[in-house]
Amino acid sequence: MTKRLAIVLTEGYADWECGLLMATARHACQATTVVLTPGGADVTSLGGISVTSAGKAEDARPEDFDVLVLCGGTIWQSAAPPDLSAPVERFLAAGKPVAGICDATLALGRMGVLDTRAHTGNHAGQLPETVPAYRGQALYRDQPQAVTDRGVITASGAAPVTFAREVLTAIGLGSPELLDYLAMYSNEHRPARD
Repeated sequence: MTKRLAIVLTEGYADWECGLLMATARHACQATTVVLTPGGADVTSLGGISVTSAGKAEDARPEDFDVLVLCGGTIWQSAAPPDLSAPVERFLAAGKPVAGICDATLALGRMGVLDTRAHTGNHAGQLPETVPAYRGQALYRDQPQAVTDRGVITASGAAPVTFAREVLTAIGLGSPELLDYLAMYSNEHRPARD
């Protein structure tokens, strides 16, 4: 059966954070990616790319998708970020993974999801500074790669490669060939040879 990824994009979403995941899922894995947005509104990325929504993020159901992915963007630090606690709770209760990258980790922090799971984010101080109720400091992993713990995947905005790897692996699409393909995108961080 074809895997289906619910990709939540918001107004001002960060273009690079889910782009590799979406392209790899569709092209290399023959999966289906479905863009959902808060309220079902069309959105525009930080880079100016306009995206038509396929539906309301609030209505995402685990029986329709294999994973719920929250893309980062400016809205998660705003005074009125969207409340996606209902779909997140549904996915976790059904044993389906939930992933958040960059500032979308703030949404997971507001829901209390990160209080009991190993996780990462943009930097160690961001969650406690931005989310007063956050209690997961002892479980924060200050590392550049994505972190997966009990169905929750987190990453900084600078880790779209390991984020893609963790999401695809979590839904059963990981393979040595796929991991080699994704690793190619991080080769620029290796020291140059003379």
